[in-house]
Amino acid sequence: MSRQAEREAERGRGRASASLAERLFETRRRSLTIAEPLSPEDMTVQAMEDASPTKWHLAHVTWFFETFVLTAFLADYEIYDQRFPYCFNSYYESAGPRQPRPSRGLLTRPSCEEVLGYRRFVDRGLERLLAGSCPAEAERLIELGIQHEQQHQELMLTDILALFGANPLRPAYRAPTAPAPGGSAGTRSIELPGGICRVGHRGPGFCWDNERPDHSALLQTYSLADGVVTNGEWLEFMRDGGYRKPLLWLAEGWAAVQREGWEAPGYWEQSDGGWRQMTLEGLLAPDPAAPVCHVSYYEADAFARWAGKRLPTEHEWEAAVVNAGETDAGDREALRPEPAAHGRGGLRQAFGAVWQWTASAYLPYPGYRAPEGAIGEYNGKFMVSQHVLRGSSCLTPSGHSRPTYRNFFYPHQRWQMTGVRLAAEVES
Repeated sequence: MSRQAEREAERGRGRASASLAERLFETRRRSLTIAEPLSPEDMTVQAMEDASPTKWHLAHVTWFFETFVLTAFLADYEIYDQRFPYCFNSYYESAGPRQPRPSRGLLTRPSCEEVLGYRRFVDRGLERLLAGSCPAEAERLIELGIQHEQQHQELMLTDILALFGANPLRPAYRAPTAPAPGGSAGTRSIELPGGICRVGHRGPGFCWDNERPDHSALLQTYSLADGVVTNGEWLEFMRDGGYRKPLLWLAEGWAAVQREGWEAPGYWEQSDGGWRQMTLEGLLAPDPAAPVCHVSYYEADAFARWAGKRLPTEHEWEAAVVNAGETDAGDREALRPEPAAHGRGGLRQAFGAVWQWTASAYLPYPGYRAPEGAIGEYNGKFMVSQHVLRGSSCLTPSGHSRPTYRNFFYPHQRWQMTGVRLAAEVES
């Protein structure tokens, strides 16, 4: 390589590092913005085992950068507090012992102020690392850390909702905003061709390891609803006794209905003779045109059976979205899913409304290998007993969704912004 080419390559790496630093610290600031409306008490309490305190989220994503980036690549870096790795490790067995997940709400110490000091300390370390000659592997891990923190930003909001929904005062995280203009035009079925299609992430750009390798999948001709199921449609299911008809339910789903006393989506409650829905904007009447959310896989499957349909496979969902050219528009400010815009021009609400359950078990793609080391614990070890969700929700950070993104939860879980898109067979 000539000296001129070397200088050009060096300038290119410098521009890439500057862009990475800008996105990193913007992401770090956004986490603090999410926490800003909360009191120290709000940030410490844990609503349930699935949720974590806001303070813990803020510290955990900081621990991630400290553990996997700074201690490995900043020569003179000293860990902020030797006790913090135990408090703020999540599930990385190879990184050491940790506070049990159900007991994260007992971490009244360190205080919120100490956690913010921890974030500032680690951010200064990241600034020093990026100001110098940052190794390519460190940049890769910083990118991973940005994506990881964005995931936790969505979790912060859903966990705040879980906390406020359990509070008898039903507090609002934010004052209610005006409803979105327009409304649902109803849904229609779009027929999609079968055949061999390519699925999984390929080409440049970030993806999680569970999105690779790309591979061929065989699809039969099928139809997919152009929009997601609405609150109004779910109310029809409820009025028709959907939660009381065992023949609609998988065995484990019916057991969950009986055990948990489900009679409506999560965060719905009867008040003043009607249904109200707890949201981040307080207790509101469900908008019939808005997407239903906070439903489990079991509920999604039962609704589909009641409607004479089924859930799509994850590859059917991906192929339809890719063929339609749907991408994440970004720049979302809504804290609850809004009705679909009028129009009949193709798929709607692929992104930015609710995560959509699929019929696919969360399993490795053919040829998948988890990355080596502790980072390899991020996705691979959870590939059992869970189901894939596709799309993104109104709480997903802008730019953090794509057609190949594979979210996953256990079939009984419904504290996330999870909804339903229906599919069906097409008879030849």
